[in-house]
Amino acid sequence: MAEQAALRELEAEDIEDIRQRLKEFVRPFQEVLVREEQRRHLAVYVEGRLMPLQRRTGEPIAMQSGVKARPLQHFVGQGKWADEAVREVMADLIAEKMGSRRGVLILDASGIQKYGDDSVGVQRQWCGRLGKEERCQVGEFLAYASQGSVALVDGRLYLPKGWAEDAQRREKCQVPPEVEFRTGWQLALEMVKGIGQRVAHAWVVGDDSYGRPCALRDGLHEAGERYVLEVPGKAKVRLVRGGGWTTAKAWADSLPAGAWQRFTLRDGEKGPLPVRAAKARVLTSREDGTQRVEVLVVVDSLTSSKCWWYLATDTQARLAELVRAASCRHGVEEALRYAKSEVGLAEYEVRGWVGWHHHMTLCLMAQWFLASEKRWLEKRGYAFPYRRYAECWPTCLYPTGTSTSWPRMPVAKRSATSQRAEATGAHTDGALLPATASATPCDEAAYPHLAQFN
Repeated sequence: MAEQAALRELEAEDIEDIRQRLKEFVRPFQEVLVREEQRRHLAVYVEGRLMPLQRRTGEPIAMQSGVKARPLQHFVGQGKWADEAVREVMADLIAEKMGSRRGVLILDASGIQKYGDDSVGVQRQWCGRLGKEERCQVGEFLAYASQGSVALVDGRLYLPKGWAEDAQRREKCQVPPEVEFRTGWQLALEMVKGIGQRVAHAWVVGDDSYGRPCALRDGLHEAGERYVLEVPGKAKVRLVRGGGWTTAKAWADSLPAGAWQRFTLRDGEKGPLPVRAAKARVLTSREDGTQRVEVLVVVDSLTSSKCWWYLATDTQARLAELVRAASCRHGVEEALRYAKSEVGLAEYEVRGWVGWHHHMTLCLMAQWFLASEKRWLEKRGYAFPYRRYAECWPTCLYPTGTSTSWPRMPVAKRSATSQRAEATGAHTDGALLPATASATPCDEAAYPHLAQFN
């Protein structure tokens, strides 16, 4: 591996043509839209997601871009355009640029805190970012990891059962009649069967919220998908070769030292992460009494007390391949943090079903553009993280003829909660690229998981 000193230092002139690359980037997506004003709004909104604004919502973006706010807000919130068609184009481009037969689809949910009662899907439910139950919206996301990069390729809003059965609230938030209650894992399965089929992949992975439901594992198996899904240590299994029922943890604890193989997962913040792993073919039961053969995979950290248990498709895959696939799961967490900090995934004022999916689609586009920029710059020998990106990036996106003073939302109009969040960095989530022109240099260990996708 080349030493950091041998890589080129990023200068402002190196990315001065970024605006032209952005125009070229949005062109295939614009072709999906029917009306010319829709195409203009798409370009303005995606560029706005990349601007270092205090709040990247419709009005500040329109103000900085020199366009009228209401048409742009209508385009995002209620515009009649097919966001799924746009995501399909994006998935095709991702497959073209970074597709690989060894690629991995990653499932994850993300909660976005909301305080009002009028936004679609809001209720008190688990919010992973806060680590507790809170009033929030929950989105189910599908990410793709391949060739050293991670990109979000699809997203669906989880509509709680109370919302799905409330005709008045459905009408108010423009929830389409065909939308019915779906659990998180059902939405995940739909995404894998849908847009997930547009990118080459070898595995589907996810945390234990996806590994617990037997129906999801069975659904993936029936669809011909290979999976490695995390399960809790108390998951009941029985060895195919014989014996009684036991738990995944108890089986791992009973293994002799010679039954384990050692691996290095990735370069972490404190260096390579050494683990030991073991696997066995097991039977797992279903509520109707039937059983199916799966592979139990246990990964045990050699530097901490952490241990992970997985159930995987019954295949001839080697243990090293199963461990590689399982280790990819954390990539989606980094991608979501990246999207929230760098393109404002959680910064929106839309309240309806259409607006949520429009906004998320455009943010996924912006996140893919940044991932493309990273790949484009790395191929030209630039160091990453780019120490001067915080200085170079914002100046390249100043609209021609506009002020170099970015509009700031008046403090008086921001809630006390928002001000506390800004003061504690709650909205930055460990930014890799600048949220403002004065952002501090990013941590070199911020993307340790990328090594595992090569």
